[in-house]
Amino acid sequence: MKYIFVAGAPGSKWSSVVKNIYYSPDVDRTDYTDERTYYHDASGQRELMHLGAYFDPGMEFGKYLHRMPMYTREQLEQDFDEAFTGEGVRIVKSHVFANHIDYIRQTWPDSPIVLVHRSDDACLGWWVKCGHFDITYPDYSEYYQNLRVMATKIREQNQGIADAMWNYKHRGLKEVTTNLELCDVLGIKWPASEFKQNYANNDIKVTVIC
Repeated sequence: MKYIFVAGAPGSKWSSVVKNIYYSPDVDRTDYTDERTYYHDASGQRELMHLGAYFDPGMEFGKYLHRMPMYTREQLEQDFDEAFTGEGVRIVKSHVFANHIDYIRQTWPDSPIVLVHRSDDACLGWWVKCGHFDITYPDYSEYYQNLRVMATKIREQNQGIADAMWNYKHRGLKEVTTNLELCDVLGIKWPASEFKQNYANNDIKVTVIC
């Protein structure tokens, strides 16, 4: 397993899902830099919300992922790997993966896909509360443009995730309720005890295609 793919719409709280498995000793964390972080107090206290590389059109990496099937596995892996220099499984997260689940599954059958889902309104509301277009990393301005476009993209991405959950429910889809259960399903070691997350308590639905 070279990659763990993560798909979730803006505002799905997918970054918290990633953060709480990111510090597994099995994960390659060389995509982390101070410039690839974002702190905010939307939860009531200032905390690290975004960390590591994000892959999406208009962002630092993944500029062509909205047209993912037009590229070869080798071309895409070159883009994914550009953010990393170390050893271990690489977490590759992109909002637009939501529209290419079948392609990812067919191209990397040995790599799990984590799907993070919340309602459209909850996603948009949380993303706005977290800073909307003032979010400094990643940069949402080029591809998502304005709130109207953002709302449309969230709806499309959530629909893609909902379709995948339905299509794969008898083909290796597993629902998980905590970050530790997610680690077990992914086959990676647990992070330190300070990283604990119950998804229901955070209004998040997390499933894995594996």
